[in-house]
Amino acid sequence: MKVLGIDLAGSERRNSGVAYLEDGKLTCFVLHKDEEILELSKGFSHIFIDAPLSLPKGRANIQERGPHFRACDLMLRERGIKFFPVSLGPMRLLTERGIRLKTVMEGWGKVVYEVFPGAFYDVMGVGRKDKKAILELYRRLGFNLEDRKYTKDEIDAIACLLTGIMFLEGRAELLEGEDGAIIIPKAT
Repeated sequence: MKVLGIDLAGSERRNSGVAYLEDGKLTCFVLHKDEEILELSKGFSHIFIDAPLSLPKGRANIQERGPHFRACDLMLRERGIKFFPVSLGPMRLLTERGIRLKTVMEGWGKVVYEVFPGAFYDVMGVGRKDKKAILELYRRLGFNLEDRKYTKDEIDAIACLLTGIMFLEGRAELLEGEDGAIIIPKAT
């Protein structure tokens, strides 16, 4: 299985981080355009995206009024994991973009899941904004990181990748409701 992690931005003008392993080597960088992300995704079987990939039940689209939370969002809340609802201003663009890309990727036969780096950091016990602690965690988990500055987008893409790998190894759980699902690592 070839696994890709994507920290998707709401707009093509902003950085979207991507991360994957190839021959045991971690590769991560940023992309911007949907076409770039889609072209890269063609080489992967399983794609784990940090973006809402579904709408709350009872909501026809993201622009109209309706419920703000999906069942999986409420499951995150029950675990004490903070997040932004899909209906919050900037999250609307991210949700639309995520759903659009997921639809194309699944049309190509890709397996696409929603993940959340914030939940990954919370479960792993590191601060969401503590780049140094996050990079140290990645090193402890066996990643040989290059000696360079990593953008927050790249760091979050690695969290997406790791969540996906953990899920495929049975070390993450799928929080699933009738209106969507999100994967988070299992507490150890």
